[in-house]
Amino acid sequence: MKMSQTYRIGSTPEESKSVRRGMMQCAGLFVLACTLVIGAPRSGKAQQSVNGTTQAAPPITGVIGKVQSFSGSTLEVQTPSGVVHIEVSQPLTTYKQTPSDLSHVTPASYVGVASTEQADGKEVAKQIIIFPAELSGAAEGSVLTDPPGATTHSRMTNGSVSRPAVTHSRMTNGTEQKGSGTTLVVQYQDGSKTISVPANVPVVQVVPEQVTLAAGDVVYAATEKSPNGSLVTNKIFLFIPAASANAKQ
Repeated sequence: MKMSQTYRIGSTPEESKSVRRGMMQCAGLFVLACTLVIGAPRSGKAQQSVNGTTQAAPPITGVIGKVQSFSGSTLEVQTPSGVVHIEVSQPLTTYKQTPSDLSHVTPASYVGVASTEQADGKEVAKQIIIFPAELSGAAEGSVLTDPPGATTHSRMTNGSVSRPAVTHSRMTNGTEQKGSGTTLVVQYQDGSKTISVPANVPVVQVVPEQVTLAAGDVVYAATEKSPNGSLVTNKIFLFIPAASANAKQ
């Protein structure tokens, strides 16, 4: 989704720190929003436009949580459901977030949007994450991320950009379609969210890059189930480096 207004990132060290703080806040929402999914259909590409309308990307299986251990051939991830053992196949592709801007959000994009619902019911974006095509469908859907009893209404939505829309605030992951002005519609399998996007919203892009995984890192591993029932991955997204991790930045 390409916007008419562009957010400039990385001009000063202070701006970079601000963007990283936003990434960390969004990461917390992402972790709360995602659950262990096994057996969902897997696809490395978002669905193509049908009759001019972008279709939601099929969900892909994946595991998100904190790294307990990583040996190069196996990955242990702590999830809300317990520790999940994942076999690692080669070649392994690892991913990290890099600063980006709204000009990189296109009609072919699969995105994650963190948003907050305003008093008038509108959703306003707090951060946008652009996923590469091979991770389209990751954590697809839209869920509330506030703890029970909270007075705020934050949301995480992953999906595909489908068409222009009006203002709102929420977290949404998915494939997105180009929007006009500062509003977009993010479509996922069970519906869509219309989100208002401020001109200065932080935007990051998930890109392939070699990283060193360490205990405490928050990661997303795209998985497949092998014939013997074990989970296998060859794509790991380093979402939040641990404080002591030596991930390449």
